[in-house]
Amino acid sequence: MVTLYSLSSSSSTFLFPPLSLKHLHNYVPKRSTTSLYFNDNNRPLSATSLQSPESDPSVSPEVRTFWKWLRDEGVVSAKTPARPAVVPEGLGLVATRDIARNHVVLEVPRRLWINPDAVAASEIGKVCSGLKPWIAVALFLLREKAMEDSKWRLYFDVLPESTNSTVFWSEEELSELQGTQLLSTTLGVKEYVENEFRKVEEEVILPNKRLFPSPITMDDFFWAFGILRSRAFSRLRNQNLVLIPGVDLINHSSKVTTEDHAHEVKGPAGLFSWDYLFSLRSPLSVKAGEQVFIQYDINKSNAEFALDYGFIDSLADRDAYTLTLGISESDPFFDDKLDIAETNGWGETAYFDIFLDRPLPPGMLTYLRLVALGGTDAFLLESIFRNSAWGHLELPVSRANEELICRVVRDACKSALSAYSTTIEEDEKFKGEELDPRLEIAVGIRQGEKKVLQHIDGIFKERELELDLLEYYQERRLKELGLCGEQGEIIFWEPK
Repeated sequence: MVTLYSLSSSSSTFLFPPLSLKHLHNYVPKRSTTSLYFNDNNRPLSATSLQSPESDPSVSPEVRTFWKWLRDEGVVSAKTPARPAVVPEGLGLVATRDIARNHVVLEVPRRLWINPDAVAASEIGKVCSGLKPWIAVALFLLREKAMEDSKWRLYFDVLPESTNSTVFWSEEELSELQGTQLLSTTLGVKEYVENEFRKVEEEVILPNKRLFPSPITMDDFFWAFGILRSRAFSRLRNQNLVLIPGVDLINHSSKVTTEDHAHEVKGPAGLFSWDYLFSLRSPLSVKAGEQVFIQYDINKSNAEFALDYGFIDSLADRDAYTLTLGISESDPFFDDKLDIAETNGWGETAYFDIFLDRPLPPGMLTYLRLVALGGTDAFLLESIFRNSAWGHLELPVSRANEELICRVVRDACKSALSAYSTTIEEDEKFKGEELDPRLEIAVGIRQGEKKVLQHIDGIFKERELELDLLEYYQERRLKELGLCGEQGEIIFWEPK
């Protein structure tokens, strides 16, 4: 777990810990890629990309058979405007004709979805009813994968054995992430998944060998976790976790700036049936022969992309660093500070994701000032200020408080930068080289984190230079009472 330190005059240190695992227990994966690494080229492919996949020799037999299964299920036809093809990312969906913006690319009926409802309706539904949704679906995936007569047999045949997600990296590969937050997060996620497996093995798998006749290993469980983490959708109405065969072939592009691609509609699901459909629509206009892309998640950082999907985005503003602040229980004003924080929607710990070349997150400076509050400034913690303290902290409190914040943040940046095994300049030398996909991710992550740390340091360095120009609480209060002039001079009233 992350160790947090309070920032105060008596204990003026804190850490930048790893990416937070605070949401992992209720984890809902977003969207996936079949990519081994990211390539943003959207150039038209060869004429073979316009063929039916069943007759395209560049596509594997498994993919051709899988697409035929979708055709037999009534999901695709000669009118379907896209088909699977080999692309720079590995495998993707390519337009067979011009596709207009917001036009339907694929629609898959609910009977083919893999989600908690499918688990509940299966033989293992009863024993999985009390599990976390992702664990229940993971067990369902592994059980169905082992069954030769599974409805999704041909879908499982096209799923990758692993991705370039950092949870699948070797120790040697992970060593390239030395000093990064992503390394600590990856190790934390792996420990979490291992613990969840041991627990579900003891409580569900072993006591129900009739339902799970094929052995399920730790590696199997990690495979299922990786598939869900990289390929699941979560934006449909009433759907928090769902795999959609065929749709999950689509790749990500930073050129797409909207996440409006997934829709749940009711429509024909066969010759004589209607059902809810997952409707995938193209967020951009696409020419025949070009790859169809979506935006996986606008708000994710490159570290999250590497962890979830096994690639990083080409946009620099994906580079981020997570600052975690906490009010230490040893702080003499712990109870008062915690009360003020909770009253204003914060807590004992606060997480701030700082992105390259973007302003500091809302509330960060205010929370910093609260954590750093001490000495003569502690009067703001008195009960008389309880309802207004946060408002006062939104502006500089005192020079000492602001100076302390700047100094400690800058020291923390320098300390974090010293933990990397390479410098930004050394990482720059890899630019333009043909790198192993995982090394390319590692170089991009550590370079991005360092740039963000320099960005943070620059913000607070500039703030240090402005300390004498800032207006503090005492000056603001004197102005309110009419005892301070516009230039900050104190006005003395002489008795008549």
